[in-house]
Amino acid sequence: MKSITISVNDKKIHAEIPAPQTLLDFLRSNGIMSVKRGCESGECGSCAVLVDDEPRASCITLTLQADGKEVKTVDALSTRPDLSELQKRFIEVGAIQCGYCTPALLLLADHYLNNALSPSEKELREAISGVLCRCTGYLKPVEAIKKEFKAN
Repeated sequence: MKSITISVNDKKIHAEIPAPQTLLDFLRSNGIMSVKRGCESGECGSCAVLVDDEPRASCITLTLQADGKEVKTVDALSTRPDLSELQKRFIEVGAIQCGYCTPALLLLADHYLNNALSPSEKELREAISGVLCRCTGYLKPVEAIKKEFKAN
């Protein structure tokens, strides 16, 4: 067992973990269910998180790699009970169908909008391209993200 400390959505978590544990398993074992289990090979993007503000597939990131770092999930976007403006835009345009990939799309879109100097649709699509979405075809999520950018 290894002793680690990770800040998850601005909350410090101290834990004893088995060395080969993935960050996805660590987060879910700590009640963070917005991070989804999909392919478990880093291909689908459903498990996306930010580690020190860098997008990572939590299913192939070891928890030890996040020791001492800041991990953000989609839960950091809103302050309960209020949704973030981006979340409201997704609802407004109907960018949610089955919803499985929505947390990852929201997190990566928010990260992109906060870091892009002059967002273009091409760059936006590239920023969320790591998240497989079989329901929306990306049209509605892209529309929602563009609306949010224009509103700010």
